[in-house]
Amino acid sequence: MAKFKFTATEIPGVQIIEPTVFGDSRGYFMETYQKDEFAAAGIADEFVQDNQSRSTRGVLRGLHFQTMHPQGKLVRVTKGEVYDVAVDCRPNSKTFGKWVGVTLSEENKKMFYIPQGFAHGFLVLSDVAEFCYKCTDVYDPNGEGGIPYNDPTVNVQWPDCGCPHLTSEKDQKHTPFAEQKFEYFEKW
Repeated sequence: MAKFKFTATEIPGVQIIEPTVFGDSRGYFMETYQKDEFAAAGIADEFVQDNQSRSTRGVLRGLHFQTMHPQGKLVRVTKGEVYDVAVDCRPNSKTFGKWVGVTLSEENKKMFYIPQGFAHGFLVLSDVAEFCYKCTDVYDPNGEGGIPYNDPTVNVQWPDCGCPHLTSEKDQKHTPFAEQKFEYFEKW
């Protein structure tokens, strides 16, 4: 019996993953990763770092990428709800500059796989959200990059979260998509 349902998105390589949840009056159990099943679905990456963040309603993190150690990410929410977005930054891709988004929550338990060569970000839709993700490479502060969350070229359609977006000072200074070369993502 398959423990996961893998759904392709309109951008090849980006997938929505739904785990099989076993629940009863005591609660629930689910696997969040299983190497062989993920590899069979085309996700054969080795994950080397796990991260977790906690944010409040309206916090918008991203759109981030790593230039020196590009990261694939397997993301999920353990508390609350977020709208999660992946932007294709691979210059040789047919979907270069396109984005795809999905709502992740503690209720739907969906996960989102974002390969190397993408920018990533999320908007918190609940009062509080705890966001967990596995990465295929280590974080390197010297390789930080990003795209403005409201970049007109990419034009992500963020949902209404009921309050103004709260972004970091660093995220407000990202170079617009149209002004970036993305040569570090040419091999993906």
